[in-house]
Amino acid sequence: MTIPAEAVSVPDVVRELAGDGVITPAWRNELGGLTFRVDRSPQPTTHPATDPTPSSTCYVKWMPFSDRATTERVDLANEAARMRWAETWTPVPHVLDVGSDEQAKWLVTAAMPARSAVDPRWLAEPETAARAIGAGLRALHEALPVDECPWTWSIEDRMAIAEDRAARGHAADGWSAEARARLLDAPEHDRVVVCHGDACAPNTLLADDGTWAGHVDLGGLGVADRWADLAVATYSLGWNYGPGYDYLVYEAYGIDEDPDRVAWYRLLWDLG
Repeated sequence: MTIPAEAVSVPDVVRELAGDGVITPAWRNELGGLTFRVDRSPQPTTHPATDPTPSSTCYVKWMPFSDRATTERVDLANEAARMRWAETWTPVPHVLDVGSDEQAKWLVTAAMPARSAVDPRWLAEPETAARAIGAGLRALHEALPVDECPWTWSIEDRMAIAEDRAARGHAADGWSAEARARLLDAPEHDRVVVCHGDACAPNTLLADDGTWAGHVDLGGLGVADRWADLAVATYSLGWNYGPGYDYLVYEAYGIDEDPDRVAWYRLLWDLG
C-alpha cells in the first residue's frame, strides 16, 4: 500500500457515504483499490452526560470491479464479517457499513485513536514500530479463540488458491514447478492460532506512546500456524524501514527466530 502522491478522483459512492465530511485520500493498494479518510463534524448526543461522543472520523475502503481475479482477492463483505467477529476479543475498527453496486464495493469503518506503523511518525522510529508489531501480533494470537474461529488460512487453502490463480494466468512471478516442489516440503505446525492473514507493518496501529493499539485489514484472518504471520510481519520491515529490525519483532513477541519456517512461509506468501 502507498499514500497517493497524485490527484485522486473520488468515486461518487464515496462522496455519498461521506455526506458533508471532508474527504482525504489515505491509501492506494496494488490492486487498484483506494481508502479515503472522512472527517465529519461531531454530532450532538441526546444525553450528553451518558452518551459517548460519536466518532467524527471514518475510513471508506473502495474497490472497483476492474477484473474478476482482483475482485475475488478483495472480498470486503468477508473482511467486515471477520472484523465484527474479532472485535469481541481484540481492538479492530468497528464496521459501520459494507455494500456494493455495479461498479465497486466498499467498506466503512470507524477510525481508531492510533496511527499506522508506517505513519511518518513511526517511520522515523523504526525500533519502536518493530517492537509494537511484535507485541501486537502476540496479543492478537493470544486473544482470538481458535475453536470459535469460522475461517482458516491453512497451507492447503492457500496453495489451492495459488494453483487456481496460476491456472487462470494470474500467478505471481516464480510460480514454477520447482517452486511448487519446494512448497510440498511444508514445516510442521509450531502453534496453531488465529492469524491476522496480512500482518504487514501498515496493518498494525500504534498509540502515541509507541505501544500497540490495534490491527486493520483483516480480510485474510483465519486459523493457521503463527509463523505464517510472523514470517510476513518481519518480511515487511525491510520494505518499510530497511534491514536489521526483525529481531525486535521476535523479542517483543517472545519467540526465537526460526529461519527455516520464515523462509518457507515467505515463499508461500510470494507465490500466493
